[in-house]
Amino acid sequence: MLARILVASAMTIALQFADTGGWMRLALYLTVYFIAGYDILKKAASGIINGRVFDENFLMATATIGAFALALYERSGDYLEAIAVMLFYQIGEFFQSYAVGRSRRNIAALMDIRPDYANIERDGNTVRVAPDEVETGAIIIVGPGEKIPIDGLVTEGRSSLNTSALTGESLPRDVGPGDEVISGCINMSGMLKIRTTKEFGESAVSKILELVEDSAAHKSKSENFIARFARTYTPVVCYAALALAVLPPLFMILFKGSAFGFATFEPWIYRALIFLVISCPCALVVSIPLSFFAGIGGASRSGVLVKGADILEALSKVKTMVFDKTGTLTQGVFEINAVHDGNDMDIKEESMHLLELAAMAECYSSHPISKSLQKAYGKNIDRSRISDVEEYGGHGITAVIDGHRVAVGNGKLMRSLGIEPVPCRTAGTIIHIAADGKYAGHIVMGDVVKAHSREAVGQLRGCGVSRIVMLTGDTASVAEQTAESLGITEVYSGLLPADKVKQVEILLRSARSGEKVAFAGDGINDAPVLSRADIGIAMGAMGSDAAIEAADVVLMDDDPLKVPKAIRISRKCLGIVRQNIVIALGVKGICLILGAFGVVNMWLAIFADVGVMVIAVLNAVRAMYVKNL
Repeated sequence: MLARILVASAMTIALQFADTGGWMRLALYLTVYFIAGYDILKKAASGIINGRVFDENFLMATATIGAFALALYERSGDYLEAIAVMLFYQIGEFFQSYAVGRSRRNIAALMDIRPDYANIERDGNTVRVAPDEVETGAIIIVGPGEKIPIDGLVTEGRSSLNTSALTGESLPRDVGPGDEVISGCINMSGMLKIRTTKEFGESAVSKILELVEDSAAHKSKSENFIARFARTYTPVVCYAALALAVLPPLFMILFKGSAFGFATFEPWIYRALIFLVISCPCALVVSIPLSFFAGIGGASRSGVLVKGADILEALSKVKTMVFDKTGTLTQGVFEINAVHDGNDMDIKEESMHLLELAAMAECYSSHPISKSLQKAYGKNIDRSRISDVEEYGGHGITAVIDGHRVAVGNGKLMRSLGIEPVPCRTAGTIIHIAADGKYAGHIVMGDVVKAHSREAVGQLRGCGVSRIVMLTGDTASVAEQTAESLGITEVYSGLLPADKVKQVEILLRSARSGEKVAFAGDGINDAPVLSRADIGIAMGAMGSDAAIEAADVVLMDDDPLKVPKAIRISRKCLGIVRQNIVIALGVKGICLILGAFGVVNMWLAIFADVGVMVIAVLNAVRAMYVKNL
């Protein structure tokens, strides 16, 4: 396109100095016209043939052909206006194409996280294979500078991982044996051996790419409005232009005695052609979707994956923010503060036995508390000693260990089994343990608040979020202690997953019309709540697959500061959309009125169309730059 614009521009300038006239001059200008706009004419003809007459291509074709016809009728030889309309329109289209390409390259940078191969060992040799050929449980080798192709656990080696392509953060992450790693990260230093835990199609990188690729299919209310507006607006202005060309001269002929001839119609036809050029809706039709596309691309580069323009628009209306506690506002890494016997007394001799029972019973669970118990136990667990594992959502787990029925969980689980738990005087998360129907003791665990949680709460209030709520299954004392340290005044504790859904439903009913309720969780047991909230935000790429599927927004790391950033990105994007609507409709509305009264000439009409489109497109590109928000 750029080459055609340059050639047509050069020829147009040369024709201003050429000493030609008559049909030769017309032929030369028509040559320039077809070089500049043959694709517009082709699209207009195709639209007419297929019954889609009223679009911007039809408006441009009609206006420019009409300008040629008027110049021929007047025998002025001045075909510059027709060329200028087409040429400047194509310049506007070029800016649009450049802006879309820039935004697509931004998305393409994210696509670079897709690994090209995986290294596996065969017969003592390292062989490169396609990632989708690697089975779950296979050992893959990732050398320095290579991308991790599939999610898994490090079995051998230590290294630092560059996660910037996923999280938008440049800080490397150190990993060693036993650490979980996700695909798309770049191994920076040492050699790693990784046992895969998922197939390539289910790995983090595939999920991320699928989310980004699907996001364009979800249109916002603003985009849908503009699409409907354009479908109605374009035929209306075409009929208005026809009326402007015909009705005023007919009125002058019938009531003012003007002669019936083309000379009476000529100035009004010229005004109608100006009217058509001004009325082209491309500034709105192009810039609004481009704003959302750029906003989604910029957010993805910062580690915030938004599933569609409708979600990005909804984020700007969040007034109630609900957080899960464990793993979202806190690290979800529990440390054992004490082990007490059945009389709430500190014990040392039996502490390892209680810890062993708890770790073995919880070994099949992925909950942060379960992982912390297993880490504190620190020994390999012989799963052949464990049978009849049964999990009670939000309560705990029962299992048969070495022939003994063991229950590990909260007070509600104990009471449901007919066992009265001994209250603990120490603040913290209490894990009660019973064996063969008798209370054995409890483990006191403490969770650590994330470094940026309090700052995130403050930034949310700065974003205009008026209500911040924390939901947790922890006891009231632990919940209130955490909430107080974060500056959250509204907290609900002792909740099961179903209770969290009910609480979110209450918040949804109490929200004002047009205001949205968002819920952020780490993904463990949070999928039902993520689905129920107006906007579900899954914290961390290593959250559960169910949470990522249920969520509307996926944060590629577990930093709570990404929540207010996502809201700021959405509000910047919506602000740009509103600016473009006001600019486009305002300038066009004024110029249409002036054009109808003959105040505006074709050159100002070109600015009202192409100039406004270029301004709107360049403004839309600003939505891509979100790093410092």
